[in-house]
Amino acid sequence: MTNILKKILKEKKEDLKHIKRENSLDSLENKIKDLNFFKDFKASIIKNKGVSLISEIKKASPSAGLLVRNFNHLDIAKMYIENGSTCLSVLTEERHFLGKLNYIFDIKKKFNIPVLAKDFFIDPYQVALSKSFGCDCILIIIAALDKHQIDELYKEALKHNLSVIVEVHNQKEAELALEYQDALIGINNRNLKTLDVSINNTVSIFEVVKDHHGPLISESGIQNE
Repeated sequence: MTNILKKILKEKKEDLKHIKRENSLDSLENKIKDLNFFKDFKASIIKNKGVSLISEIKKASPSAGLLVRNFNHLDIAKMYIENGSTCLSVLTEERHFLGKLNYIFDIKKKFNIPVLAKDFFIDPYQVALSKSFGCDCILIIIAALDKHQIDELYKEALKHNLSVIVEVHNQKEAELALEYQDALIGINNRNLKTLDVSINNTVSIFEVVKDHHGPLISESGIQNE
């Protein structure tokens, strides 16, 4: 695990202590009941003909710094939707990616599109927290968790009728991901140790996951200058 990932996970654990004190699980569940704009993230991809695009809304990253100076999440969402995106991925990690859960709530109020809460999930509490802002899917990063944590998050997400993307970086993680039959498997083309990006990672891992029942996602490494 890279130092930056360790740092983020440590900070996430500390931040969650404060969030839990201010927001009980019951209050989150009540908030969820009042929302009526949930979409089926996985089904939207399955039903779409051809390649589906999951377009990312991200203000900053640890490796690249500030990405968008005049950042407006609603304007970016509108642009993606008008250009044929099937789903959106919204960064909600605050410290290093300058994300906010409120971005999801704003987008879901205005647009009819499934949204992934892209964050570092380490605690089942985060599943209800993210859904209370309107997300339709969560991300489980295998490299950041032990097997027990993965199982807990996966079960909690399914209990909340959320789609799940299980993210893998290598063949060993891909083999583990196959256990989660209702999940989408995301192959991250970024090397966690060097931060180098290569689409060849998807090519090499595809052989391991090609028989998975759910959709497969190639993450990062596709761009047009």
